[in-house]
Amino acid sequence: MPQEIVFIGIGSNVGDRQDFCDRAITLMNLLPLSQVTGVSSYYETEPVDPEGRQGENWFYNGVVRLETSLTPECLLEILQETERGLGRDDTHRSGPRPMDFDILLFGQHHIAQEGLTVPHPRLHLRRFVLEPLAELDPAYIHPTLHCSMNDLLEALDDTSCVTKLSFKPGSKYSPRPACSTPPSS
Repeated sequence: MPQEIVFIGIGSNVGDRQDFCDRAITLMNLLPLSQVTGVSSYYETEPVDPEGRQGENWFYNGVVRLETSLTPECLLEILQETERGLGRDDTHRSGPRPMDFDILLFGQHHIAQEGLTVPHPRLHLRRFVLEPLAELDPAYIHPTLHCSMNDLLEALDDTSCVTKLSFKPGSKYSPRPACSTPPSS
């Protein structure tokens, strides 16, 4: 598969939210056939959940941009396994969560299959997604709405509270150097 630009939403509302988001970014740097090419700021956001299933804790949200040769299905499978590894409860997916990944955009592709819809069907309705997306790539064009992320954000009716945080995303875990063979003596 050729390289695609992919935007992945990350979110946590359990435990040390910064730690979980930083771990997620670190793990995305380890994805096969992929390279992280951008990370938005973190935003603290109120849960958008009229039934209250997500709990009372506010989320840390952000967006990661990566270039990948993985198929959408393979990427989704890896992200779901990573969620579970970080403590996500698959039996209560709508509940509070240490980590939530959403494939928001996968190049200019439109994907509609069981378990995977891209572009994310509510991306254009959610401030907690559009704020970091517009920060990361304001001119990126939505493949089906044909508007930039910045235009979608400006047209948004969502009045939920979304506050940009001042610390650097991914700062808890510095990148590790690749393994190498020790020099011969």
